[in-house]
Amino acid sequence: MLFIVRSVAPRLGRQKRYWIRPAHVLQKTKFPAESGLSSVDLRSRSNQYHIEQMADNATARLLGSSSGNDTLVGTRPSTKLPSWRDVQQWVSGEAFYSVQDIRNSFDLAFATKDLNNTPSESEIKDLMKTCLNTYDRTSLAFETNEDGAGSLIDALELFRRRGINLTHIESRPSLLDPTYSFFVSFQGTLQDNNVRELVNDLIRHTKNVTLMGTEEVPWFPRKISDIDVFCHRTLDAGSELKSDHPGFKDQAYRERRKIICENAHRHKFGEPIPKVDYVEDEVKTWGIVFDKLQPLMRKFACKEYNDVIPELHKECGFTRDNIPQLEDISQYLKAKTGYIVRPVSGLLSSRDFLNGLAFKVFFSTQYIRHHSKPLYTPEPDVCHEILGHVPMFANPEFAAFSQEIGLASIGATDDQIRELARVYWFSVEFGQCLEEGERKVYGAGLLSSFGELEYSMSSEPQLREFDPFDAGKQNYPITTYQPLYYVAKSFQDAQERMRVFAQSLKRPFNVRYNNITSSLDVDREIAISTSGVHINQAKSYGN
Repeated sequence: MLFIVRSVAPRLGRQKRYWIRPAHVLQKTKFPAESGLSSVDLRSRSNQYHIEQMADNATARLLGSSSGNDTLVGTRPSTKLPSWRDVQQWVSGEAFYSVQDIRNSFDLAFATKDLNNTPSESEIKDLMKTCLNTYDRTSLAFETNEDGAGSLIDALELFRRRGINLTHIESRPSLLDPTYSFFVSFQGTLQDNNVRELVNDLIRHTKNVTLMGTEEVPWFPRKISDIDVFCHRTLDAGSELKSDHPGFKDQAYRERRKIICENAHRHKFGEPIPKVDYVEDEVKTWGIVFDKLQPLMRKFACKEYNDVIPELHKECGFTRDNIPQLEDISQYLKAKTGYIVRPVSGLLSSRDFLNGLAFKVFFSTQYIRHHSKPLYTPEPDVCHEILGHVPMFANPEFAAFSQEIGLASIGATDDQIRELARVYWFSVEFGQCLEEGERKVYGAGLLSSFGELEYSMSSEPQLREFDPFDAGKQNYPITTYQPLYYVAKSFQDAQERMRVFAQSLKRPFNVRYNNITSSLDVDREIAISTSGVHINQAKSYGN
């Protein structure tokens, strides 16, 4: 259940990149490192004097552990110095070794040493000083000019010629053309002549050379259980109803919703989803909506939606006289596509909702609309979630497409979140697709609203081929039918387009979802900002 629209949140930390100028201009250009540091770089530089102390402390703890004492350098009792192999073993057990850039530095350093040799204390300290210093480093990205086996070798040769030590390297194929993008970190700064010359070399022999700064990004969950942190941060709906809500004056209905919302609010990851014993009025309301939509689904919904309905009927009790339980739905989806359902007590911000999709988590309410107006709801309810969203999340291609949007939202700026929320709106909520040349519907906002479903399939609205670059800039109404719908050629095509769009969103790190650990793998250290408030407006679903 996504709460989308306009955000009036203050802008959070944004990625800082310096687009490198042509080689003939570079000689005359004062880089940011020389002409004045940003506030982030100043903060990093202010920590430089700690490097000496960090190296002293690490060396003391290492030598103290080898002698059975935890002492300071200079007061350490005389003892046999450890071998490089002993140093390597000790370092690998330290907390700082989990920092990828530091780990890469140590691994590279040990690879060049004879591990059987015994270093002096000063050599150990020099190693610590070099590898623990993550500030005197530069990160940049570049693309090769051609797709060939020797492209990386040629690029690495530029680093070797300048005697520059790489601490991290990552490559990925470009989705825009047949080349490769490389992300590298290395020791040295733009104040160093050899680093400047390296950049000149890269500009001459590669393309799109981009200097990457150390940036703060908005907080995001790193493992699936972190979602518990923001599930209670609902913005609207839930047990608090506005005066124009059909159930505002019905005290029994409000108390009922309050109990359901409180159960969802207390839910934690890994626990069974609380069961709701729906009462007669609630089941009757569900049945009215179910009966109204089913004929339209068979006529207008895409094949992927209709194909899964018999399975949902068998596995989850998906019938007109039974409201399926979210726990049954979650277990079913997990077996089909790896998605799970997470109950929430109300509407979430766009950022929180989209972050959940990155972990294959779909947020859903359990309360139902008021029985006095069964074909209208001012907010997403269990009818919208189950009748609109759930069948599509059982399709692997649609599920992968949705996760692409979620992964793109991780650490995104507020402006990027607004773009992604629009893409989500015009696809997962109100998307259409082609099926053997005929338009069909897959968006949950249409599949759960019989009035807009029929309207969307008429000749009245404007239609465009699905393009996330265009959809991300398109505003939309939130209280009327949509004047514009995007039509995807296929889910495969939509997913590829989404990947290209996600790659275009610049951020100072890359992220991958680990299916085994249900966590996100981030390729470099980043600073996390927890500031910012996200406020949106609601969309009415109904006739």
